[in-house]
Amino acid sequence: MASFMKQLLFFLFFFCTLPTPLWAASSPWQQDEDVSVRFISAQNTTGDEKELLLGLEINLNEGWHSYWRSPGITGSPPDFDWSGSENFKSATLLYPIPQRFGTPPLDAIGYKGNVILPIRVTLQEKSKALVLKGQLNLLVCKELCLPKNFDLSLTLPEGTSAPSTENILIETALTRLPKETASTSLQITKITAKEDTLFLEIESDKPLGTLDLFLENDADLLFGRPRVEMGPSGKSAHLQAKLDEPLEKGKKLDPSLLTATLVNGDEALTQKLDIMTQAAPEIFPFWCILLLALMGGFILNLMPCVLPVLSLKIFGLVKHGRKGKRVIRHTFLSTASGIIFSFLLLAAVTIGLKASGQAIGWGVQFQQPSFLVFMIVILTFFAANLWGFFELGLPRFIQDKINPATHPKLASNFASGALATLLATPCSAPFLGTALSFALAAGWVEIISVFGALGLGMSLPYLIVAAHPRMASFLPSPGPWMNTISRLLGFGLAGTAIWLLFVLSAQIGNMGTVLIAGGMVGLLGMIALLHRGISKKILYPIVLLILSGIFVLAFITTTPEKLAKNESLWETFSEEALAQHLAEGKVVFVDVTADWCLTCKVNKRFALANDEVSHRLFENKDIVALQADWTNPDPVVTEFLHKHGRYGVPFNIIFAAPTDEGHVLPELLTPSIVLDGLANTRIKKDKSQ
Repeated sequence: MASFMKQLLFFLFFFCTLPTPLWAASSPWQQDEDVSVRFISAQNTTGDEKELLLGLEINLNEGWHSYWRSPGITGSPPDFDWSGSENFKSATLLYPIPQRFGTPPLDAIGYKGNVILPIRVTLQEKSKALVLKGQLNLLVCKELCLPKNFDLSLTLPEGTSAPSTENILIETALTRLPKETASTSLQITKITAKEDTLFLEIESDKPLGTLDLFLENDADLLFGRPRVEMGPSGKSAHLQAKLDEPLEKGKKLDPSLLTATLVNGDEALTQKLDIMTQAAPEIFPFWCILLLALMGGFILNLMPCVLPVLSLKIFGLVKHGRKGKRVIRHTFLSTASGIIFSFLLLAAVTIGLKASGQAIGWGVQFQQPSFLVFMIVILTFFAANLWGFFELGLPRFIQDKINPATHPKLASNFASGALATLLATPCSAPFLGTALSFALAAGWVEIISVFGALGLGMSLPYLIVAAHPRMASFLPSPGPWMNTISRLLGFGLAGTAIWLLFVLSAQIGNMGTVLIAGGMVGLLGMIALLHRGISKKILYPIVLLILSGIFVLAFITTTPEKLAKNESLWETFSEEALAQHLAEGKVVFVDVTADWCLTCKVNKRFALANDEVSHRLFENKDIVALQADWTNPDPVVTEFLHKHGRYGVPFNIIFAAPTDEGHVLPELLTPSIVLDGLANTRIKKDKSQ
């Protein structure tokens, strides 16, 4: 039976690594001897969204460069004529972090090699096909500058939306966009101006790299390269940027008319300097971040998604409570090791994804149907194990080297720790969001440190029991009642698997989910027959066939149309809708949620669905409630989260004005928190008028 379990686990990991099928959505390349361009789309159809993310991919030959939106003393940015497009309302071109070319004072600012400029396209009517036609005027330069003209066209049919093969390219380009709000890793703390020179002081919570500063304005003022003086700690700097030409006599340099894009290596902050007269937010010391991560990890044990596994450990403590301190210590240390190892593994994967330029976030693996199916199968196997269908054990070569009497089921305990970590990832506990936002915006040392602190915090209950095994003496003695408890806990894990099936239905549709659920029931039946001694030669192929069918269904079933949340009460989030409502003078409450986020469900049930909160959100004409669904990968929602320094859900923020950075609410909401947030935002808005 042990060899069969090894084969099944290998089979599960093999299928979990297979990519979800995607379809291409791009226009043909238009090219000449110097440059080639094309349209790409993050989705293969228009779906039910009114705002879509596309991209302009530019591939420049060696030595050639194109220009940024503010190109410097020479050059011009890309320009489109959208005449002839159908179901098209507007388009906004987004610019990743640029670089400098040439020598002062003839600096050029732009891009070389391959670059993707995301395009936010707004449709006239959602759920209808888009025909995008763009006449592109593109200036490229080497020794000489040549204007290029290309006619690009891309058609996206109507229908259910799903990520295209080019989605990863646009997601990567979005991570290269300068952030529009201050983050904990890079801040402008002071601005002064004297005659024709601008002075900036910046701080960071990590060592600064190569700095550059690009300044934009409506008065055609051009600044030279900044002079940079690093502070003694390497985490602060003074920058001076001087105008290329002196101002006219009697005029002064007004920083409030400038927009600064501050570049630090591969990250950047873009900020209107007129709002920087406010005091810069305080940077948390690193030890505070680690303490927050430790507390957040500990609180994860109380989240509904982790309680089934924690209950298993309490059951295990009762089971081994009379087997001696050494048994208890090794049992709980193995579980703690599984938790800490899994968090460090998540940190390593996060570092790899961030290094490759891909979008990162807390719990994003729950957006993948293949991962959900993997978790459903694993939970089902754990439930079957508690029901007595089979036993999980260590490999034979390890069992031969240890004493089974003192090391019972170490592999099972280690695996339960890893399972607890995986189940914790869709949860967001108090303190967790702040620590994760800091880590995911920082470097690899900070990521490993914060994730390690999270793992240590979550494993604290197990470490405490391992350090004080006498705690087992306060629990009831083992007996026949444990068989009943074991079966009940098995049903608890099965209930978690059923919850994941409901999450899966939002991604692949009800039909695919029903078929997968039927496959799981059949799988349990086969395992039960194995337990009764039916021939393995007959049942093994059937079990593997059922597993194959389950995973194939997860890969080939398409994503269903998104269902409206709370029917017509919530408006669907888009950057255009947010800007429009703020321009109309309304307060906007934005709720970023996901079906797989249990904390989101708790917030909805106990805070957002509260009668008084609902009355304020949905019956007040001065307040608009927007909801962004992150159940499936959505570049627009991902960009919104990253712009506000967040990498997971739930995320709730209240805006009062177009220039407002927003009032961020805690991860765990109560009615009073929401009502106080709305009231304080209203007071802030009234004072500013």
